[in-house]
Amino acid sequence: MSAANTYLDHAATSPMRQVAIEALNRHLSIVGNPSALHVAGQRARRALEEAREQLAAAVGAHPTEVVFTSGGSEADSIAVVGGMRAQEAAGRSRCLVSAIEHPAVLGMTERGAETLPVTHDGAVDVERAVALVDGDVGVVSVMAVNNETGIVQPLEPIRRAARAVGAWFHTDAVQALGHVPLSFRDGGFDLMSVSAHKVGGPVGVGALAVRRSVRPGAIGLGGGQEREVRSGTGMVALAASFAAAAEQAVAELEAETLRLRGLQQRVVDLVSGCGGAVNTIRAEHAPHIVNVTFPGLRADDLLFLLDQRGVYASVGSACRAGVHQPSEVLLAMGRSADEAAATLRFSLGHTSTGADVDRLAEVLPGSVARARAANPSA
Repeated sequence: MSAANTYLDHAATSPMRQVAIEALNRHLSIVGNPSALHVAGQRARRALEEAREQLAAAVGAHPTEVVFTSGGSEADSIAVVGGMRAQEAAGRSRCLVSAIEHPAVLGMTERGAETLPVTHDGAVDVERAVALVDGDVGVVSVMAVNNETGIVQPLEPIRRAARAVGAWFHTDAVQALGHVPLSFRDGGFDLMSVSAHKVGGPVGVGALAVRRSVRPGAIGLGGGQEREVRSGTGMVALAASFAAAAEQAVAELEAETLRLRGLQQRVVDLVSGCGGAVNTIRAEHAPHIVNVTFPGLRADDLLFLLDQRGVYASVGSACRAGVHQPSEVLLAMGRSADEAAATLRFSLGHTSTGADVDRLAEVLPGSVARARAANPSA
């Protein structure tokens, strides 16, 4: 990243941490399939299991509960698709997902899942959500921290309602890991998804924590290397790099939260001064995301103008990049299509500094003015 560029899109992907790079390089030289029985294979297996133990400690799980995946999307898919496959076999027919989930979970609505409504502030409506949970429900999925707004979701009452009727509760914790306190064990979850590249690990690896008494159905074919839930040769170097990044992110959580809160507030003050309506701080929120609606402009225009000045932000979930439409999250929160189409996300991370906010302060006011002038409907 050039010194002239300002990266404010950590929620999409965060630069790799040095410890993750070192762990990756150290393990790339390991030769052997972790499933092989010879010495080389055993060496690879040992490294993979050490990474599993390290990651389990970071997320508050038992090592046998950690299933490595190719990323957060695959972990989500195994949880909701595989979870419902197993629960349907047990006679349960309903799946409930919040209306503001990542596409890897919200896509279950195309397979008949029902959505849990959210409030204007961006949190799942607990009373209405709990009322939808009954004995026919197999899986309930509510993310821990929303990837667009940063709003921390009220998991516990919904988890209790699911547990009371025997449904499995899944949380997508991709944006929570390293940013808010997180423990699979203490949270009482049945399934929990995490991803490496959101915390300074490599792209291409994630994990699904699966409670030992829970067994979602496999959604792919193969050798079932990961607890017979996920198949594929163990990704030793990626797993080790992920574990190193997660361990450091969790160890630094308290200090980093204070640091990012300060930067976040500066961004909030800045965008508010430019006429933006901040959606991030309407409820309990994580320290790394600022979601803001700028009335009178198109987010794509502002994003382009910022990009031209070397400031990188986002119009929402990177998983919909190149097919930008009004944010489904903002629409679910009751915003109009015009408001949703005028919304940007600035997200911070371990490499963010005060200089990044200084640079944003230099270019944002003029860029907002130009974007508004370019909007024919303004």
